Amino acid sequence: MHAVRYAEFGGPEVLHVAEVPVPEPGPGQVRVRVAASVVHPVDLMVRSGRFPAPLPAGLPYTPGWDVAGTVDAVGPSAGEFTIGDEVIGFSPWLRTTTGAHAEFVVLDAAWLTAAPAGVPATDAATLPTNGLAAAQALDLLALPAGATVLVTGAAGQVGGFVLALARQAGLHATGLAGPDDREFVESLGATFLDRSEKVTGTYDAVVDLAVIGASLLDLVRDGGGHVAASPPLRPEPVRDIRTYALEVQPDGSRLSDLVELVTTGGIPLRVAGVYSFAGAAAAHERLAEGGVRGGVVIVP
Repeated sequence: MHAVRYAEFGGPEVLHVAEVPVPEPGPGQVRVRVAASVVHPVDLMVRSGRFPAPLPAGLPYTPGWDVAGTVDAVGPSAGEFTIGDEVIGFSPWLRTTTGAHAEFVVLDAAWLTAAPAGVPATDAATLPTNGLAAAQALDLLALPAGATVLVTGAAGQVGGFVLALARQAGLHATGLAGPDDREFVESLGATFLDRSEKVTGTYDAVVDLAVIGASLLDLVRDGGGHVAASPPLRPEPVRDIRTYALEVQPDGSRLSDLVELVTTGGIPLRVAGVYSFAGAAAAHERLAEGGVRGGVVIVP
């Protein structure tokens, strides 16, 4: 099969299309014929050699977390999935180094769920990693209906999902984003704040996706909550504020809940661009430019 690979760290030019063996599913696993996947900032960090922690396997790597596709083979004890089922899910790449930028990928069945009906694979692939990150951020905070939450980086992929899920949970969300993002933020029922202006006020919690840092604790009430974008960015708690860090985990059951919200219009899916395997370098370059409002999608 063909897969996007790199055998050395460096710029986007190290990416190439390689011929690799078709993987076989083991117990509890299924093989998915990939229709679409997504490029994430962490893919760029690992590819450039800047990821700060050791990985479970060495080069070469096939990148890619999210997958939308069709079940192609089923291993023993793989649950109710059958060949031909359309599914979505993601590989926890930092734990597995099993990449989805390939024609086929083998994943644990528990990491997958049925794809949203009638939604193109390019759109559906944008949901698993970022949608679950948003859901798990709000799960950590466990805010009651009516609580207030400030979301920085609110127009990004995770931020948009947080706003949508906050609305579903009856929270009063405020989205900090660029001036061109007002319409999007307000379309999700959130109050818009321009990131170029001084942020004031007091909130029950903050989800800091723009990596503003510990200064945001000044905006959180005593005993409130704060979620950082990754473990190294988690601030030390003050004033009984609970601080957490996002470490998104695959969860087919929770993802199924998000799929239901997609099909009922509760969660919007956004695609910024679609690239072939041969255009993987261009996809990485596009994401590195910043200001991306939607998933940068890779298709075989």
